[in-house]
Amino acid sequence: MANSFTCNIVSAEASIFSGTVEQVIASGIMGDLGILPGHAPLLTELKPGPVRVIQDGGKEENFYVSGGFMEVQPDVVTILADAASRASDLNEAAAEEARQQALKAFNEKSTELDYTRAAAELAEAVAQLRTIQQLRKKAGKG
Repeated sequence: MANSFTCNIVSAEASIFSGTVEQVIASGIMGDLGILPGHAPLLTELKPGPVRVIQDGGKEENFYVSGGFMEVQPDVVTILADAASRASDLNEAAAEEARQQALKAFNEKSTELDYTRAAAELAEAVAQLRTIQQLRKKAGKG
């Protein structure tokens, strides 16, 4: 069994990451998933949240995806995200502002569409903040 596999993270705008990795950890709709070499084929929906990629040699990179799908094949993992960015590029103040605006819209719901949109925006803002907090916690340990 190989000790690594190819990982591609692609958003609607661009390819965010492509490389050889030892492990991928992502937030699936049923919970967190850890993918190692030799993982069984899988297709799952991703919820907004962090994606951790551990490259050959143990170097870790963190990304944020706003949702999408992850396909696991024997030698390649592909993450097709609605939107994706490197976790270090996230703006905590902007994410907190988005969370506050979504909470306000959520509480002032006027139609079902407004409620659904506010709930989605709130979930995305909270996921961005969770990604930033995980990155900060990891930096504090190092």
